[in-house]
Amino acid sequence: MFAALPQQLCAAPYAAMVVDARDGRVIHSRNADTRLHPASLTKMMTLYIAFEAVERGEISLDTKVRISKHAASEPPSKLGLVAGQRIKLRYLIRAAAVKSANDAATAIGEAISGSEKKFAQRMNRTAKALGMSRTNFKNAHGLTQSGHLSTARDMTTLGRHIFYDYPEYYNLFSRQSTHAGIKTVRNTNRRLLANYRGADGIKTGYTNAAGFNLVASAERGSERIIATVFGGRSTATRNKRVAELLDMGFRKAPTRVATRKPARPVYGAVPGTGKTIRTVTTVKKSLRPQARPGAAAKPPVLLALSDEINQAVAEATSVEAPKSTTKIATKPKAKPATPKDVVLASTVAAEPSAPAAPISATLDTSEPLQEDGQEVVARLSTSGGNHWGINVGRFPSRYAAQRMLLKTALAEMNTLDGSLRKVVKRKAGYDAQFMGMPREKADLACRRLQARQVTCFMVGPG
Repeated sequence: MFAALPQQLCAAPYAAMVVDARDGRVIHSRNADTRLHPASLTKMMTLYIAFEAVERGEISLDTKVRISKHAASEPPSKLGLVAGQRIKLRYLIRAAAVKSANDAATAIGEAISGSEKKFAQRMNRTAKALGMSRTNFKNAHGLTQSGHLSTARDMTTLGRHIFYDYPEYYNLFSRQSTHAGIKTVRNTNRRLLANYRGADGIKTGYTNAAGFNLVASAERGSERIIATVFGGRSTATRNKRVAELLDMGFRKAPTRVATRKPARPVYGAVPGTGKTIRTVTTVKKSLRPQARPGAAAKPPVLLALSDEINQAVAEATSVEAPKSTTKIATKPKAKPATPKDVVLASTVAAEPSAPAAPISATLDTSEPLQEDGQEVVARLSTSGGNHWGINVGRFPSRYAAQRMLLKTALAEMNTLDGSLRKVVKRKAGYDAQFMGMPREKADLACRRLQARQVTCFMVGPG
């Protein structure tokens, strides 16, 4: 154990927290549940919601945000935004994360929720869903405001969620400097990042009322520690204290620990809407399609897609999709067609107890399927009169295009489910496309993919 921080070194009430990031186990705490001014640690929540909004497709990293007079008038630290100018969301995120720019944080909140007041309400809903029970936000930047309070425990919880919930963005917090659209900005945490081995984030904060605050994370080998300090007297004394806390964490944390990631937030009803927003949803069961008239006596056809059929499906994606919803062809061998000779290609089902398996939106076998001695050619299409699609890139080979389609379909199942995967040969290569979608769904899919840095543009009818 080390001596407590001398009282004379504190510019504000002192609090601290140290946890093993892998499983959330508390290694050290002092005044961890005391409600204090978080200062710019607040921006961790602003950024968490920004990442969440991009993930949901509410906004894109390339959305150009119009800067309001209110955002432009925020006091330093700031990026230097001017009322009326437009700047991409990605640059606002960089400025808020690296430089701790107040004008950028306010602009982010207004872009997502329409006003800083409404954004603060969303911040509080998110805090509650994350288990930050003693936190209340009033603004997006953290400047001192009556009732704007948090705790060392809650901010440590938030830092751990950022690391595990949005690892693709976490690297922002370790950048010594970054380009923020109108200029290059330097990291407010660069001294600790440069001088403490393994440090890779996360966020500083300072106001007169709060003192010098910091949530820091460091990794050494398989161990990761998160340490939080409220109320440091200066940058130097705060960083020294955080280094001591991180050292304690690495000294006490076991080498091998099973990682238990924190659960993603589940939100309750949004006030005034009666709607419940859930960030993670799971399909509970897959319902069997209703049988068409006259086909009730015929059991549904179970299509087992072998390697050979999958290959045929892949080859069929280069052919233009049919406009009709279902195409059925039967070839009787020696007698006129009867009702039992017809196989409805659109009826595909498994036993109710079996898990639903992914099925390609287009099934067009090069070799006819056999059913009760009958030769059947089946095509399954879900276009349903929906003639829009998206293009996710041009590739040098059909294989590369097919691989991109599969990877994209798995990453964006919610919006691409039911669409037709298609490879179109062009003079310059092979286009990877998802077709058979309504315009709104295609637009949403593109926005969500662009938010993940995936090239995407819409393809219209014809």
